[in-house]
Amino acid sequence: MASTPVLDTPAATKPQLRVVIAAPRGFCAGVDRAIRIVELAIERYGAPVYVRHEIVHNKFVVDSLRAKGAVFVEELHEVPDGVPVIFSAHGVPKVVPAKAEARGLDYIDATCPLVSKVHRQAERFVDQGRHILFIGHARHPEVIGTFGQVDDGAMTLVETVEEAQTVQPPEGPLGLLTQTTLSVDDTRDILTTLQSRFPDLVGPKGEDICYATSNRQEAVKELAAKTQVVLVLGSPKSSNSLRLVEVAERGGSHGQLIQRAADVDWRWLRGVTSLGITAGASAPETLVQELIDALHERFELTIEEVRTASEDIVFKLPRALA
Repeated sequence: MASTPVLDTPAATKPQLRVVIAAPRGFCAGVDRAIRIVELAIERYGAPVYVRHEIVHNKFVVDSLRAKGAVFVEELHEVPDGVPVIFSAHGVPKVVPAKAEARGLDYIDATCPLVSKVHRQAERFVDQGRHILFIGHARHPEVIGTFGQVDDGAMTLVETVEEAQTVQPPEGPLGLLTQTTLSVDDTRDILTTLQSRFPDLVGPKGEDICYATSNRQEAVKELAAKTQVVLVLGSPKSSNSLRLVEVAERGGSHGQLIQRAADVDWRWLRGVTSLGITAGASAPETLVQELIDALHERFELTIEEVRTASEDIVFKLPRALA
């Protein structure tokens, strides 16, 4: 009896997906500098090198540095005597390096230079006799570090437009500063409200919100206009990454924060034909490629890049490591 022929059955055709990748994205100059500081310190001093707080808000980066010999601690008292300690890119209150010096610890400050600029401006405002209105998010390490540059009571935190409408600073001249990783649009609204109430409010000479934060938000606005879903690679602790999700949502797309490809819920992409991808300022490019590889397994991809700015800023390393 002749056997029935077996016909080859073609594999199911993958759905088409247009992927639009933001540029710029990922590491900014301050993050790149901070990571390099830890790596160079390990090379110079040998492991372990202690780091107060996460050097940047990204689990992949922190785990990678930990594997090389970095030890991350929450407070200075956890650092043993006789080993170097690094302060994170977000900045620290003045009392922290003072305590390190009192213990005779060698320390390296990896504070982003743009955050340090805000610290120095806070000191100048206080020297001028100005009370500071500070736009930012409570309990964020950068805000804690900036408030720690001046005496208690010298600054008032303003988080929302509603607070800007009701805040009652002390009588006298006022200065304005902001956290560097805020939403550009939200900050503009808060600033407009404060200026309408306090016409003599004096701000810094330059924009506090850092170039990288602004650039990444502008790129996401472009993504949101072109895609149905925007995936933002970043940490839930990362202020600038969370703001990118908000910008995507406001632009009419569906924003989702993920730490890496394994976090994608593929149900988000059912029926989706256009997807935007970006990465917060603490997320390495390798995570973007990992996500694209995961998408390749499930979709036939057409990939394009939307560029809204070019970045060539590089910050100098501390003298001890240069």
